[in-house]
Amino acid sequence: MPEPIPTQEAVLASRSRRIAAMLYELLLLIGVVGGGVLLPWIVVGVVRHVTPPGWLLWVHLFAVLALYFIWHWRRRGATLAMKTWKLRILSADGHPPSWGQCWLRFLLAWFSVGTGVGILWSWFDPDGLFLHDRLAKTRIVQWDWKVG
Repeated sequence: MPEPIPTQEAVLASRSRRIAAMLYELLLLIGVVGGGVLLPWIVVGVVRHVTPPGWLLWVHLFAVLALYFIWHWRRRGATLAMKTWKLRILSADGHPPSWGQCWLRFLLAWFSVGTGVGILWSWFDPDGLFLHDRLAKTRIVQWDWKVG
C-alpha cells in the first residue's frame, strides 16, 4: 500500500471547486452514458429488434456508472473531471480509498448529491465535507497531478 500523504500536505478542496468539478462531471457523463449504456441498447434494438424492459436499462446504467466512478476513484484517485480541477480522493488517513470506501461513497452519493442534502450538509460540517464523504470517511483534496 502506498505511503499515506501527511495531513499537513493534504489541503481539503474548497466547496466551490468540488461543486465545479461535479458540474463538469455531468458533461463528461453524457459520453459515458451515451457510449456505455445507450449505444449498446441502440445496437441491440436495431440488430435484434428487441426493446429491453425499463428495469434492465436502469440496472445497466447503475452498473456503468459504478464501474466508471469506483474504478477511477480506486485506481487513479480521481475521475477526469477531478483531475481537470486538480482534485483527488483520499481516505481520512491519507491513503487511497479502499474498494469498500469507493462503493460506499458511490452508493451514498446517489442520495447525497441527488437530493442536494449532501451539498447542504457541507455548510454545517466542521470540515466542509459533503455528506457522502463524511460517511464514507473520504476527503477530496487539492492535488497537483504533475507532481503526484
